Amino acid sequence: MLQQTSNTVSFMKRRGDKKKVAETVDASGLMCPEPVMMLRNALRNVDAGTYLKLIATDPSTLRDIPTMCRFMHHKLVSQEEREGCFEFVVSARGAKLQS
Repeated sequence: MLQQTSNTVSFMKRRGDKKKVAETVDASGLMCPEPVMMLRNALRNVDAGTYLKLIATDPSTLRDIPTMCRFMHHKLVSQEEREGCFEFVVSARGAKLQS
């Protein structure tokens, strides 16, 4: 289902700091490259340091999301697997830096 929600979800960073996820991108049921492209499009529309969460079911996202973050200079804050769903939290580098 192609769906983006703006629900705010809190999570804990490694150091115990509470941060807020500004937007959750739900790419459940979609296959590569759609989860990556949905996250990339959402990252284009937010300021630097904004946290976005991606929910996906495609196992290839375990490889693709960290690779996209390195290539596009976003920060992969966390990744988890829960009952066949993969959840990634990414800190945006900022729209002004993207080409």
